[in-house]
Amino acid sequence: MGTVTVSNLGKAYKQYPTRWARLAEWLIPGHKVRHSLKWVLQDINFTVSPGEAVGIIGINGAGKSTLLKMITGTTQPTTGSVNITGRVAALLELGMGFHPDFTGRQNAFMAGQLLGYSVEEISRLMPEIEAFAEIGEYIDQPVRVYSSGMQMRLAFSVATAQRPDVLIVDEALSVGDAYFQHKSFDRIREYRKQGTTLLLVSHDKGSIQSICDKAILLNAGRLAMEGEPEAVMDYYNAMLANHQNQTVKQETMTNGKLQTISGSGEAVVSDIALVDTYGKRIEMVDVGQSVLLQIHVKTNAPIERLVLGYGIKDRLGQVVYGTNTDLTKQVLNGVAAGSSVRFNIAFPANLGAGTYSIQTALVSTDNHLVNNYEWRDLALIFTVININKPHFAGVAWLDPEIVIDII
Repeated sequence: MGTVTVSNLGKAYKQYPTRWARLAEWLIPGHKVRHSLKWVLQDINFTVSPGEAVGIIGINGAGKSTLLKMITGTTQPTTGSVNITGRVAALLELGMGFHPDFTGRQNAFMAGQLLGYSVEEISRLMPEIEAFAEIGEYIDQPVRVYSSGMQMRLAFSVATAQRPDVLIVDEALSVGDAYFQHKSFDRIREYRKQGTTLLLVSHDKGSIQSICDKAILLNAGRLAMEGEPEAVMDYYNAMLANHQNQTVKQETMTNGKLQTISGSGEAVVSDIALVDTYGKRIEMVDVGQSVLLQIHVKTNAPIERLVLGYGIKDRLGQVVYGTNTDLTKQVLNGVAAGSSVRFNIAFPANLGAGTYSIQTALVSTDNHLVNNYEWRDLALIFTVININKPHFAGVAWLDPEIVIDII
């Protein structure tokens, strides 16, 4: 089984004030340093245990791709080291290593040899590679005529033709059609069950939270946070809106979960409750039960435009349903400082049995990137139980009517 150990990893590039300074450093004796260092990654430390799946997230330019290139050995680190055990398969830049003038089949043989396969092994695996890629007769056409999606299909099929000990996937899977993305993630999940160690870079919150055991957040070239995927994604989401006088804080709740709260504080949620038809606060909800979500908001400053958003998340932190009062055309304008507003949201709890949470957002538009007064994850936690409905699977109760005709 594979492990990945990253120790004090850093990467810097030399920057010269002029091209002549570069030439002078090379040619003039004396070893005078004429450059400065531009650090893109510094002091990165983490370990991926055998069979563990770790997601790496961060804004563009945070250093994610550079980190993966150093882990796979395609870029050498300036400081630190990477130690990997087991056979590694990596899917980094789209079509990396493919020659545009060679056919897909020829490129598959070359890419397979770079992964350590013999020609005989690739010949044996080739029918499976073709079948999984599903690019038909294009397998014998030059790669230069491929779409980006076709390149991704072939690259992924070659990289995962046999289960690796360590699988490293950059954002290449975001290219292409939804069908092959689902197919690819099904294979990744299957390999995970068999013990493959996974490193995944993705902007897809759902992928990180559904596949990974933990997540790593990179920010400005440093490791900003490491922990449970939901907590890290919440912090990342809050960071995206971190500007002006906003703050981001995390608090450990009584149940051990990490709650993220961000915003300017000009408006805050002062109370939140789930109540039944009798107005009684409840924490346990029956499948399909009619409930009322009450959110009390207090304004600490004049708010020109106030929008409430809320989402219901499952135990993995994936949003089951979400909306806001901008989308429902119920925006509050000109709210004075010191005002108290109660939002009453009635809905049937058509959810599957399990634990859910409510996230809230007080903003000025349909998202939190303009004016984020307060974003609060895990604002409320409740449990859905199935008392009298037929057993069913999933997070949605659709109450189907099934009619059977014998013809």
